Amino acid sequence: MNTNSNAYTVIYTTLVVVVVAAVLAFTAMKLKPSQEANAKAETLRQMMAAAQIKPTDELYATNNAGVLQLYADNIEKAYTIGLDGQENGTPSTEKASIELVDNLKPQNKAIKAGGEATLPVYVFKNGYTVIPVYGAGLWGPVWGYIAFQPDCKTIAGAYFDHESETPGLGAKIKDEAWFREKFVGKTVAFGGETLFNLGKNAEEAGATNAVDAISGATMTSKGLNEALNVWFKAYESHLGNGAADCCQDGEHDCEHCENHKAEEE
Repeated sequence: MNTNSNAYTVIYTTLVVVVVAAVLAFTAMKLKPSQEANAKAETLRQMMAAAQIKPTDELYATNNAGVLQLYADNIEKAYTIGLDGQENGTPSTEKASIELVDNLKPQNKAIKAGGEATLPVYVFKNGYTVIPVYGAGLWGPVWGYIAFQPDCKTIAGAYFDHESETPGLGAKIKDEAWFREKFVGKTVAFGGETLFNLGKNAEEAGATNAVDAISGATMTSKGLNEALNVWFKAYESHLGNGAADCCQDGEHDCEHCENHKAEEE
């Protein structure tokens, strides 16, 4: 075959493209299990950081297998609810078959559309209940996990992440521990007009359901504020009436619930 002909060029190019595509497809297939394992471990780290299971730096120093074991050892129960607040699923919490609702974008769309949603609730043995939040920041998605004390309205911990927010500004929602710590002890005003307020000078009025926005990160803060309120509203029918309060089911033996029972007696 004439190597200078158009036919040769087309055939050669086609073969190269086919070979490269096959190599890429094979590589992607081989890497997929590792990628999925890393994504699962990352979600669990963020969730357990919010639930105060271990300090964030220790969680990120723990390998994937250790993270799975830590979750299995500390989770009390996991279930999913619909927008009506009723349970509609029970994800596995066994180490070998841990199930998570970690693709939050479709759930965010379902919440806004008032459609069929599958919203996860994770209750840990320390008495904290964890839910996710998800929304749009300045340059891409922002998300996080909020842990509630057993009263289901007081925040026990928080962890936030993002896809592409500006370093040194919007990225502080993940990078700065002081920002996450500002949420601890705050409350969500379920049943109120404003469930939560992450905004400029939001704490000035002394409201317990408010945290000051990050200076210089207006759009990221607005996006996170919307995410918090959209998802808190979605969980309101469940958390707002204490449905997830472990002190009410009589089956939990965390320190908080023991104290709660003593107070009632």
